Amino acid sequence: MGLTKQTNITNWNPQDSCIERLMDNAAYTSAHPDDTLVLVGPARMASATDFSALTAVGMLQQMQVNQQRAVQPVQAIGSGRNYFLASKPSVSFSVGRLFAKGPNLHRALYKNIVSDENISGFNPQEIAATKEHPNGVFNMDSELFLIPFGLVVAFRDKAGSNLGSFYIESCMIGSYSIGIAAGQNVVMENVNGSADRILPINLSADIPGVNNFFNVDGSGIQVADENVDLATGSLL
Repeated sequence: MGLTKQTNITNWNPQDSCIERLMDNAAYTSAHPDDTLVLVGPARMASATDFSALTAVGMLQQMQVNQQRAVQPVQAIGSGRNYFLASKPSVSFSVGRLFAKGPNLHRALYKNIVSDENISGFNPQEIAATKEHPNGVFNMDSELFLIPFGLVVAFRDKAGSNLGSFYIESCMIGSYSIGIAAGQNVVMENVNGSADRILPINLSADIPGVNNFFNVDGSGIQVADENVDLATGSLL
């Protein structure tokens, strides 16, 4: 008999139960960097009328997104209880990318916002990139960096199921670094920035091939979801 899924305290036995979900299938129902995609688009989700037009960012080595808000405890005369007031959350992000031929990290983040023809059209005294090489954007004093952009992070599991996606609105880059050291085998670019808010989205809607990319042609073995354990011999 396989393990059971325990969602409350009734008949709880820690030796033959998984909590909340089956875990024997965790390898193919968990998020993994291989099945995570980062895309760039307009600053506001409302302007991204066609999610299939978003541009993927490749060669990423790390990405971190943080939300933080101040929570202030308050006491009142006549009560021994604490109450809490909260401020609006702030959003920050960091991205690390391999430095290789093609658009550098700055250019990749603005690829869906400013064309190659316009990338050199800002203040000629503080150019973002040269006309001859629009993929090399380094000067953060350029007016290019006054333009916000949007970031999308889409998560899938090994079964191709949608684990959730979110849109980071109005992203602005605050810092950039590139490090070089003797003996290292890669050169990395890193940016840190702030954003307005994070909104959940459904990237599976109306996009061909996105709903279940594991079983693309509709044939073959359909890998199960978090409620089905394939390790019980169901594929015999």
